[in-house]
This record gives sequence, structure tokens and C-alpha cells, in this order.
Amino acid sequence: MFISFVLFFYYLSCLPFSTSQQIWDIYQTTWDRSKLFTSLNPSSPINFVSPGASADADIAFDDNTQYQSMLGFGATLTDSSATVLNNLKASHLRVQKKNSGNYWAVIDKLFNPSPSSAGAGLSYIRVPIGASDFSTNVYLAKLNIRSTAYSLNDNDGDESMSRLDMTRVPSSVFTVLKDIMGANQYSKFHLVPWSPPAWMKDTYSMSGGSIREEYIPAYAKYLLKAVQGYKSQGIPVYAISVQNSNPTYPTCWMTPDVEARIAVALRNLLDSNGLGSVRIVGYEHNWNNAASYPVELVDDANNAVSGVAFHCYSGSVKNQDSFHNARPGKDIYFTECSGTYGSDWWGDIKWYMDNLWIGSVERFSRTGLMWNIALDGSGNPKFPGTDSCGGPGCRPIVTVNGDGSYSFNQEFYAMAQASKAILPQDAGGPFGQRVATTVKGGKAWALRVSGFATKRVSGSDWARYSIVVMNCKSRVDLEFGD
Repeated sequence: MFISFVLFFYYLSCLPFSTSQQIWDIYQTTWDRSKLFTSLNPSSPINFVSPGASADADIAFDDNTQYQSMLGFGATLTDSSATVLNNLKASHLRVQKKNSGNYWAVIDKLFNPSPSSAGAGLSYIRVPIGASDFSTNVYLAKLNIRSTAYSLNDNDGDESMSRLDMTRVPSSVFTVLKDIMGANQYSKFHLVPWSPPAWMKDTYSMSGGSIREEYIPAYAKYLLKAVQGYKSQGIPVYAISVQNSNPTYPTCWMTPDVEARIAVALRNLLDSNGLGSVRIVGYEHNWNNAASYPVELVDDANNAVSGVAFHCYSGSVKNQDSFHNARPGKDIYFTECSGTYGSDWWGDIKWYMDNLWIGSVERFSRTGLMWNIALDGSGNPKFPGTDSCGGPGCRPIVTVNGDGSYSFNQEFYAMAQASKAILPQDAGGPFGQRVATTVKGGKAWALRVSGFATKRVSGSDWARYSIVVMNCKSRVDLEFGD
């Protein structure tokens, strides 16, 4: 019987890649689940060899050809995810049993970045601004308008944002974010709104419609105040998106020109308020329009946006090439994809590796994110009336059950293999940088490979090199050489 697998392994070197180097650790996930993000803990380092004619596949690693530095892998802490996790930590509700030990075990497995730990070191977290399709707290607006979803300011006409209210964010969001920060000192937080406040829109609703252009300055100020509000709660913001695109839930339709005008106004506000390091990210939508909308957006916004973010729900990952080739100086973020309950475990892992954790990264993405961090076994709780992921429900990275038990899903086991490969080797050190890899041999077709080089804090220490390998279809005997 053959075993299909995903491997992550790393070695240390003070010299260019050579046969004198050795593999020091291997993490493996197999199709039969006999190994799940399991360190093989080699009793002695594994030597590299010169490629021989008998090898089924030879992986060549060229650290002289370097590409993007990585920012991290992760998911979104929706209101629903925060509620599920916080209830596990300290539930006062009958719907879910408290188990603080399990809560901390989940946090450690997800976020611990130490090279010697069993954690995945997830380090890039999206956080919705206001309601999304996974919001458990539905606030009635203070206006007599057709809206039940909440924003941070539902006070009609408050263009100065003097009444923006951070207490509308569920307290569980801040609790879990701070626990994530405690577990992973490299955590980066990326804010993203699903909609402007309803009173700024032509539909007077958080669902659908477009922003009224006279409110573009007010909306930019709203986003600024959100960044400042999270900062006041002890949550530093790495990046903020102008708009997340969705068809039916709290959402807003924008043209590239309108989104660019908001980004420019927000960039000026951030810069003039001591927040110049906060990146602005555009688009936040699917691959299918990669050659059009995001290109127009970055052209219109010029230097206001650092790059654009893609989702997986329409189009092909290959479409990222269209954007990168058109605007190679702009960053690419991959920020959302969701599995559904009931799909094939190993088939999902292969798809995720092929399209996201290797495929998107080899097409210049600096991040890799799934959708919800945590939900229950039915993909709940979610915004009333939403049909996200259809009948089966969206599957999170970790399922938390009503009895306080939990289980990590295929999304975790696929992503963890890639996340572990890019984490800093030293405290305060840099993340990994993608380097060129090639695969040769009769069964090269069966392998998907990505490689990373991670520099050290001290120039005298050996660099770390990591390779992520997905064996898609059959048994392959590997030899590793320069």
C-alpha cells in the first residue's frame, strides 16, 4: 500500500545549498490520517545526496532566485468564531459547555510559533469591522431604516464619527484577539468591513447597495476610527481593507474609482494621524476578475494601496498571474476560502495545497487565509437568514462542539504544513522568503513543491531552508540534492 502525503521539512545551512547539508525535522500529514501534522523527529539528521538516475523525483532548490517575503497564514476571527471560542473558555451559556483547558489547547495548536512546538504558528488574522455573514450579535440600528446588521456608527449624519462606538464589537472578539497575541508575538491583524453604515448607502441597508459618494470622506474617517478603536483596545492593526465583497449578506457594491477614492482619503487620514505603517488593501474578491477591477483600482489609487486581496470562490488561482504581471510592484494577499461540511477530507487537502498554500504562494501571495477560525458542527452561529456555504454549512479550521470537545479540520492540517515552513527561526527574526524550486524525474507530475529561505537574527547563524511537498497521487521515492 502506498501513502500519499504532505511534507514540510527544514534544514540549516551556512553555505549555498549542497549535499553536505542535512534535514533536521519533518512534519507529515497522510491521507489515511495515521499522521496529522506530525513531527517525525528523525533520530539523526537526514543527509542530502547527489541526484541519481534511479530517483522517481528530484527536488532542486535554488536560493539564488528569491521572490516575496511571507507575512503569514491564518483565518478570520468573525464574531461567530470569537463567540464559540470564548464560550469554550468561560461559557455562561447552556448551548456550549465550558472547557478552559480545551480552549488553551486549541489556541496553542493554532497559534504557537515556536519551532520546537507542535503549533502551526498561524499569524495573520482578519477581523471584520461591524457585521458580517458570521455575526451572532444582531443590533437594531438607532435609525428607522431597513437594517438589522450593526456597524460601529449607526447614528445618521454623524460624519465626524464623534459617536462611533467600539462597544458594539462583541467583547469576546477582544478577549480572543488578546489571547492570540499572547500565544503568538508575530500576530498581524487585518481589519475588513463588509459594509459602510447603512445611512451612508443608497439602500439605507447594510445588505447590498452602494455608498453615496457624498459620504466617501465620512466613510474614510469611519475606517480611520476603527483602526484607532482597535489600537485603543490594545490590538495593533497591520492592514485594513476598504471593502469585502459578498453577494447577499452585509455588503456594498463599489466601482474601482469609488474604492480608490476611499483608499486615497483613508491613506491621507492614516498618515496624518501617526498610522502611516498601516497598509491599505483593495479588492477583497474572487480570482475571476483579477485582470480588470484590481488593476483599475491600483492605477486609480496609485500609492494609497499596498496591494489587493483575492478569494477562492470564482475563477482560478492562475488568474493571480494576470494581476501580478500587470502590476508586479503591488502586493498580493490571499485572504478567504471556506470548505463545507461533508466534502472529501483528502481531496480537500490536495486542492488546498495545489491552489492555495502552494498555488497562490507561487503566484506571489504573501498571505494565505481560510474563512472562519472556529464554528460548531453545523457551521453556526451565523447571521440570521444568511445562506453561506449552502445547506452543509461552512467548515471552520476547528470545530467546537456543544460538549466542549473540539476537532481540527482538513483546512488546519493543510495550512499548518505551509505555516510552519515560514515562521521565524529566532525570536524577533524574519519570516521565510519564497525561493525557486523545480522537480524532475518520472513522477515529478505527482508532486507540488514550494521552498522558503529564512534568515537569522545573527549573521553568523546558519540560515534555515524549508520545503513543502504535496504528493498528489502515488508513491514517490524522493532524493534531495542541490
